[in-house]
Amino acid sequence: MRKWLSLAAMTLSSASMAAPLSYYFDSAVKFDPTIPTPSSVLGYEVGDWHVRHDQLVDYLKLLAEKSDRLSITEIGRTYEQRPLLLLSFSAPSRSQTLDNIRQQRLTAIAKGKGLSELPAVAWMGYSVHGNESSGSNAALLVAYYLAAAEDARIEQLLSDTIILLDPSLNPDGLNRFASWVNSTRSLTPSLDPKHREHNEPWPSSRTNHYLFDLNRDWLPLQHPESRARMNAFHAWKPNLLTDFHEMGPNSTYFFQPGVPSRTNPITPKQNVKLTEEIATFHAAALDKRQQLYFTKESFDDFYYGKGSTYPDINGAVGILFEQASSRGHLQQTINGPLSFAATIKNQLTTTLSSFDALLANQQSLKAYQQTFYNSAIDESKKEEFVGYVIDLENDKSRGDAFMAILKQHQVHAYRLAQTTTVDGHEFAASSSVYVPLGQPQYRVIKALFSEQTQFENNTFYDVSGWTIAHAFDLPFKKLKRVRDTQVATTEWQASSVPSFDLKSGSYAYAFSWQDSQAPALLNALLSHGIKARLALDGFSALSSGSEKSFLAGAVVIPAGLQTRANWFSELNAVAKTFAIQISAIDSGLTQSGIDLGSRQFAVAKLPKVLLVGGQGISQYELGEVWHFLDTRLRIAPTIVTQDQLARLTLSDYTHVILVDGQYQFDEQVKQNIGEWVSKGGVLWGHKRGAKSLIANKWLNATAISEAELQAQFDTKNLRYADQEALASKQRIAGAIFNTHLDITHPLTFGMKDDTLPMFKDATWLLQPSTSPFVTVANYTASPLLAGYADPINIDTISQSAALLAHRKGRGTVIGMTDNPVFRGYWYGTSRLLANALFFGHTLSAQSK
Repeated sequence: MRKWLSLAAMTLSSASMAAPLSYYFDSAVKFDPTIPTPSSVLGYEVGDWHVRHDQLVDYLKLLAEKSDRLSITEIGRTYEQRPLLLLSFSAPSRSQTLDNIRQQRLTAIAKGKGLSELPAVAWMGYSVHGNESSGSNAALLVAYYLAAAEDARIEQLLSDTIILLDPSLNPDGLNRFASWVNSTRSLTPSLDPKHREHNEPWPSSRTNHYLFDLNRDWLPLQHPESRARMNAFHAWKPNLLTDFHEMGPNSTYFFQPGVPSRTNPITPKQNVKLTEEIATFHAAALDKRQQLYFTKESFDDFYYGKGSTYPDINGAVGILFEQASSRGHLQQTINGPLSFAATIKNQLTTTLSSFDALLANQQSLKAYQQTFYNSAIDESKKEEFVGYVIDLENDKSRGDAFMAILKQHQVHAYRLAQTTTVDGHEFAASSSVYVPLGQPQYRVIKALFSEQTQFENNTFYDVSGWTIAHAFDLPFKKLKRVRDTQVATTEWQASSVPSFDLKSGSYAYAFSWQDSQAPALLNALLSHGIKARLALDGFSALSSGSEKSFLAGAVVIPAGLQTRANWFSELNAVAKTFAIQISAIDSGLTQSGIDLGSRQFAVAKLPKVLLVGGQGISQYELGEVWHFLDTRLRIAPTIVTQDQLARLTLSDYTHVILVDGQYQFDEQVKQNIGEWVSKGGVLWGHKRGAKSLIANKWLNATAISEAELQAQFDTKNLRYADQEALASKQRIAGAIFNTHLDITHPLTFGMKDDTLPMFKDATWLLQPSTSPFVTVANYTASPLLAGYADPINIDTISQSAALLAHRKGRGTVIGMTDNPVFRGYWYGTSRLLANALFFGHTLSAQSK
């Protein structure tokens, strides 16, 4: 049997396109024979198979054992508990002093001098998109080179610099892709682009566990991969960061700079000059190998939430690389057959040219970083204001989440020492903070709070607006003068979670719906079999002899309704896991408002959510809803594909959610969903999910289509070269728009203000309903808050509907034009979806 297995392995290896070290490295490079090669550990040559993450980890840990040039640190874990590794390479003589050097660098940056005398640091990051795996496979060779190469270049590199190697920015996605592509590979590799090896099923491995694009998370920091990386980034503050990606097979190779006019104006001009200088090294290396490439096209440096742009507001230079992808092992392209090994070799080539650029420009990079931070305070003084005041609105959970992001970005913030009114908004000292511009992270603050709406170039590779305070629906204002308020002398810290020990024997127990964790608390209580009621109007009641007021949305737990013997101990246990006060209510007779036995109290029901995905459905938006339900509300949705719907018993679920996508329901499924809603189900759809609600006559609404929006633009006398300019005007470029809410509506319970910023990238709109009480939110008369939108689109968006909801039989249908949980950090609009889960069945508005 062993002989047969060995023969089979040999046969498979011989059928592959073997790529030994001599393929990847110049023959002049010599290696220490005592250091294990990748193939000696993997059992195959790099490029023959796609490396699994566990194989990558095993090899790198072995290198750390065998080589005195590197140390390896686990900086965090993914959702699937894969280790996030960071390798530090330097001369053996410095191996015991790396942490001292790191501290010295931070001290030099803080003091404004001394950085030039310390080693330059490069952070080499690979494959943030799991199915762009040439980067992580190249990282095997990069690590081997740094650990084992023996020539003058490596000696100087390790002597003058420190190389940080982040071999897999997305371990869960990388592993998922390796499993797919290796399992579909033929012994004789198929070049046909239509072959299943080159076409992943839904969802793709580009994303992390929750189907998020981690290359958009450097600012929001919603995932453990990003938070771990951010801590390590600021612990080192590198001078150069590289970000290795892939693009379509029929392309060539790209490296930055990107489109010059799409550079964010906050980025210093010296950064652009250094990027251009570094680019000459990549060009020379690829010229030597006669490889095709391009630069200053397509990609941009505008959104700071990507790996190649976040460094640009942190004193470093970020460089994006994009390699044409084989999306498998060998694929036919317009440039001929493209092998996986060839894609790896290009990534290795530009890694080595990055090292050359680092050595040649190390003093310039260090001088730039020193100047970047030294100039921050002076640059901030040129502004017409001194900082931002932010109202956390007495929502501890939302406020703490917002402040945690600022803290991870090294932004200093302080509580207000006195209540302050700025531009008509009162900022209470108890729930507001001040973020001064005059601090080292001045440019980060400018980026996080940017409300830019005018741009040199209106074409965006990604979003054009991402104002973090708008995403959290937190009012904020620019403070003109320091003397306009008083602030605490110590930095903001999250307050400790108070202990709420409940005493038994009360008539009922109640908590407010204002805190963002209230839906999670209610869900936990219902999961434990505790019965609760939802207040559809406000009331005040005696609590321990004192009057306490509750707004609409409050949750009441009547003692008389409980049937479980241990219900009170379970209530106490659940309550202690949330930072929300639960008050004992003395009597069912309230001081004002509805009594506790009123018909204005609705039965709280445990949500059982069906989330529909599959081919044609946005994996990102499904993942964002899944992540919200699972990590914020602690609801585990049932996720199915469209083709499963016909076989499901819909009565097992209380809610069905349709995210953005193309839905094609057969007649039986349409009938089943219609009957399920009529019997009491709550059906939610957003973006194209909402369009499907209209198309199938579940939601009574009128849409303004993408074609109607585009038809508003005059196309007469346009030249062929004007196509991109026209398209950029016609699209909604990921911008933030303001909406007006019906604050009395159950879907808005818990919200303080009657305006709500929404993120919009969908090019279709809803007309306000002609029926009363159906339009929950509509865009304001001047809706654009941040980002780009053409004036024609802004006028059309103005006053259109953003959220509609009405009864259908005994059930409810809810349609929203936008994604309420965009990229996980839109805490403001996510409350609409949470309310739909717990209050959706209480709506009474009918549509004509």
